[in-house]
Amino acid sequence: METTFDFEKPIADLQTQIEKVNQVAEKTHVDMSATVKELEKKLEQAKVDVYQNLTGWQKVQMSRHPDRPQTFDYIEMICDEFVELHGDRTVRDDKAIVGGFASIGGQSVMVIGHQKGKNTKERQFRNFGMANPEGYRKALRLMKMAEKFNKPIITLIDTMGAYPGLEAEERGQGEAIARNLLEMSVLTVPVICIVIGEGASGGALGIGVGDRVYMMENTWYSVISPESCSSILWRSWDHKERAAEALKLTANDMLANGLIDGIIPEPLGGAHQNPEVAAQNVKSQILQDLSFLKSKDTQTLVAERIDKFSKMGVVNE
Repeated sequence: METTFDFEKPIADLQTQIEKVNQVAEKTHVDMSATVKELEKKLEQAKVDVYQNLTGWQKVQMSRHPDRPQTFDYIEMICDEFVELHGDRTVRDDKAIVGGFASIGGQSVMVIGHQKGKNTKERQFRNFGMANPEGYRKALRLMKMAEKFNKPIITLIDTMGAYPGLEAEERGQGEAIARNLLEMSVLTVPVICIVIGEGASGGALGIGVGDRVYMMENTWYSVISPESCSSILWRSWDHKERAAEALKLTANDMLANGLIDGIIPEPLGGAHQNPEVAAQNVKSQILQDLSFLKSKDTQTLVAERIDKFSKMGVVNE
């Protein structure tokens, strides 16, 4: 295990001890199985102690793990077939948002999601998952196509936010996201949204309006990242841990506040520890919801979706 985060150090230390004991046993031909067994028992307990008691900031770190599965990984693991579609038919094809028709468990759906990239070259190509206006317009085009052919829509959210560059604003970043919110609220097909990594601000919400909204266990969803919040309030990133707790951005916080419909569990230690199990959990939730949502008539589906989001928050007149 490569220790990516400080809070994982106790786990890494025990793994190192087990490796050293095995090396000694191999060189000296001494039976040290009892020692190894005891260390493995401590390792399992350490994993439980660490991963089941993560703070808000630690979950933010987990959502950014370099090995964490991304949209294309989930598509490969849960879809029987996938045909990618490109372009917004206006400006260009934004590589930060990907999408296309797919088959999941024998059911045809439209899958749309953010793609960050796995290495430096790919991250630059994908603009680190930060979409321009044409990315959200491409997503909307694909949603409208799914609606035309009466196919459910699955969105996978994983972004640090919409691209904040001047050119993005000049091409109507705010309007593109606002248009998506409006159009998604009245789509006549089932829409399931899942936060698989980072869910930051309007960049996430631009494909986040659905009949069912879920977060994976070690993800976050908020109007602003902890670092940006800290820099605004304290003029420094030094208080990002405090900001993460105050923002109530974890899956448990979001569920308690009635802002999401459920939490999709991950393998102990995060989705990157066992991507196949994480993908199977996502697939099971999608198939379960599709069978229920497809039984609803169009008028009820749209009315319940609008009512669901209208009830969020408090307005004092």
